[in-house]
Amino acid sequence: MILSCSAILSAQAPVMQVKGTWINFAYQDERNKYMNPNGADMTSPELWRLKVKELSEMGIEYVIIMYVANKGKSYYPSAFMPHAYPDGRESPVEAVMNSADENNLKVFMSTGWAKDQDDNPALAEVRAVQLKIMHETAGLFSGHRSFYGWYLPCEDVVGPSLSQKAVDDSNTLTAEAKKITPGAMVMISPYGLRMAKFDDGKFARQIGQLKVDIIAYQDEIGCVVEEMPLPHMKRNFRYLREVHDKTGIKLWANDESFTWEKGLNVRPSALIPAPLPRFLSQLAGVSRAGVDEVVSFAICGIYDKPGSEYPLGKPASAGKAFREYEEWRRGEGRWPLLAASFYGDLSHEAVSANVTLSSSPSPAYSSGKLTDRKLGQEECTDKSWLGFDGKDMVATIDLGSEKDIRKIAARFLSYRKRDIYLPTAVEFSVSNDGKTFSEIETVTMDQYPDDRYDCWIDIAATGAMNASARYIRVWAVNGFGKLVLADEVMVNPVY
Repeated sequence: MILSCSAILSAQAPVMQVKGTWINFAYQDERNKYMNPNGADMTSPELWRLKVKELSEMGIEYVIIMYVANKGKSYYPSAFMPHAYPDGRESPVEAVMNSADENNLKVFMSTGWAKDQDDNPALAEVRAVQLKIMHETAGLFSGHRSFYGWYLPCEDVVGPSLSQKAVDDSNTLTAEAKKITPGAMVMISPYGLRMAKFDDGKFARQIGQLKVDIIAYQDEIGCVVEEMPLPHMKRNFRYLREVHDKTGIKLWANDESFTWEKGLNVRPSALIPAPLPRFLSQLAGVSRAGVDEVVSFAICGIYDKPGSEYPLGKPASAGKAFREYEEWRRGEGRWPLLAASFYGDLSHEAVSANVTLSSSPSPAYSSGKLTDRKLGQEECTDKSWLGFDGKDMVATIDLGSEKDIRKIAARFLSYRKRDIYLPTAVEFSVSNDGKTFSEIETVTMDQYPDDRYDCWIDIAATGAMNASARYIRVWAVNGFGKLVLADEVMVNPVY
């Protein structure tokens, strides 16, 4: 498939924030260990009212309810199911809707679960219960100001294309939703994008048959269904933009914010926050592809406001994830530069400058150049990476003449599965004679000890400075004695 100009956006376009999150009411398996902790009352109306308010403060506009019933019990005042919450108090769904009304959020109501998370939407008995749930919740909640539409938990696979059965099942539920709630939006969130085939036309034809309003494709980066999935995912979303330009269906990205505490992509392993640099790359990739909106499974229960009266998420990790995300939203720290770098090459004053290394790089990673504006991707095989095995990287950049220095930065790869670690610290120094250097700043690089499976990029960047020099020295401390990979040293980057 040849991408049209409309599918390739300017590198100056802003990286989109997450505007929606799924929420879960029940602990279902170990994956929910921190999102829905066993010891907490996850039916508490006070908890859900507060969480919706906190999400609003994070810039969230859409709350997507994963399910309103589980194992034959409802989280709303159902007339045909027993309730999963104590009688005589506000139900969790009512609490979410009422708080969303108060905080100007939009809610996607779920039609599940008919039984549990393993519902087979192809079964007639499952579809019958979904329709019953839809009619009951429409009667109870469609009059709310916050009621926006429906999430159909029909997580069908789109690789190599949607099956006709999946199309028909989604359209059956959509037709009923449109009949009982005219004007309501209908969303699905399929998976399997890595297996999609765009070239034979069938993928686009199957999408074109759908009557839904929104498709929020799972990016599958958190699930790590490929060893180094980010570059492939970004290409696929550019293809999706082409497909959706020919339909009336909105293209949303469901960017996965999580990684895994123990085993990879298995139920006996809890979901925990991924490193924010990885998540920013996901956001940048789908933003550049031109998606209409970004939602995430999940912000709620993965990120959590420190000091919340009702804490969710892995202790310490969820608060750190929240703080870093909010720093990026405010344009603070290294985050704006890192996010901009995920769009592609950045202009800076060290481009084509002569680089002297104090030691030879690893033969397997000797092709990278630190001042060529060629930024590596999240692939350890990318030839843009320059690597040092078991030793520090000490690089001296000759700018050719004395220049004003306002900021210096260097990018590095992390992929612990291949023994590629970030430096523990990066020292930035300047000189006018190339012999005597003065330290400007030493940046301690954040380490994410829970990160076991992901390949991602981070940046060490100075704060704003006022210096003048011809030579820049970047000393990356190889504190773990493994591989350190760098792709670019930037002086006064433009972003």
